[in-house]
Amino acid sequence: MTLNFIQNIGGGGILFLLIGFAYTILWVYCLVDILRSEFKDPNMKIIWIVIILFAQVIGAIVYLAMGKSTKITTYS
Repeated sequence: MTLNFIQNIGGGGILFLLIGFAYTILWVYCLVDILRSEFKDPNMKIIWIVIILFAQVIGAIVYLAMGKSTKITTYS
């Protein structure tokens, strides 16, 4: 069934599946990073989760670009 779906998409179907797979990995990575990190403001964890859930692609990219500045840096 899945192979028929991929064949019906056309030649670009594999490309779209790869892009979707890469996006899913990015999205999960950002969520796991948020859940494991400590932030300067305790509310920032909830705010970042909401941004990533509702803004989808843009939210994950913004988190990667700006999220580090809101985290607590600890050096061991």
